[in-house]
Amino acid sequence: MHRVITILAITVLVFGAFFSFPSLFAFTLHKNVTTISITPDQFPVTVDPKNKVIVETTQVNDFFNKDNKSLFQAAANNTSNALWSVFAWVAESIDASDFYQSLAGVAGINTHIVTITPGMRKEQVAGAFGDALKWTKAQKKEFLTAPTSSTISSPTNTTLPLPEGSFEPGVYSVDKSMSPLAVQDMVNKHFVEDILSHYGTTTAELVPLNDALTVASLIQREAAGSDDMRIISGIIWNRLFLNMNLQIDATVQYAEANARSAGSWWPPVATRNLFLKSPYNTYVNKGLPPTPIANPSVAAVLAALNPVNTDCMFYFHDRMGQFHCSATYAEHVALLKKYYGRGK
Repeated sequence: MHRVITILAITVLVFGAFFSFPSLFAFTLHKNVTTISITPDQFPVTVDPKNKVIVETTQVNDFFNKDNKSLFQAAANNTSNALWSVFAWVAESIDASDFYQSLAGVAGINTHIVTITPGMRKEQVAGAFGDALKWTKAQKKEFLTAPTSSTISSPTNTTLPLPEGSFEPGVYSVDKSMSPLAVQDMVNKHFVEDILSHYGTTTAELVPLNDALTVASLIQREAAGSDDMRIISGIIWNRLFLNMNLQIDATVQYAEANARSAGSWWPPVATRNLFLKSPYNTYVNKGLPPTPIANPSVAAVLAALNPVNTDCMFYFHDRMGQFHCSATYAEHVALLKKYYGRGK
């Protein structure tokens, strides 16, 4: 009994400190506070789509080395504070519990924790905020479709909704009084801080922002972890350079969920859907989809801009999650037979 009381007391103290002193957690919490500046200021870029080349450099490879302790590298390798990740999960779980909601109502606490994970569609993001803030369907729609100041979508500063791919992943602290527009503005600001402020002119000239976010979103949905991201990026760019269909399953999932009520935003890929008519289906259309298909992490954006220079053209993950890639289709089929007993 004493142990239970002790654990509960520690949880309450930590959770109370979280809401009472949010500045302590400003290094990762997405709230209306100034974030720590990241060095270097601009994302590196080693892919040149116009000339169809990938130029790996020692400097950039060192940048992605796990021994590099920069904040950018931490994002690139998903090695940011593991303790915070656990705390965020615990905080969100407590926040969603009936017990906490009862206590919060008595104490007058109106703050909620919302976790936006990399790879979510915009509708999933609206659902996460909506569930925490008890939004109606109309409010979720407003969050997704209302015009916003357009540092993201338009260089002419016209007002457009937040586009797919710009819902910055992170742990957000929101207040029950916040409107859909206020939350939209908060997400917008963090996208600007985490992505746009580091997307320099030189980078944009080589890889337009929409292309980078689109490739990053494909990587985010396809990779099993940060170790796979740069090589999958290399394979995607290799196919684009040769005008090959990308044939990425995640684009079929996105297209299917757009086309009908699939019961899931990421439905299982059925063979019959590989030929689904949609500009997002990369089995039937060459080139990139017209927009990102999900919200990518900084790690995925960095991978999109800095692919591994590989001769691989095909890849898959086995049942253990291990990554395999091949330069030829014959090698690809042989590996599939080895690990799955069939070709594809």
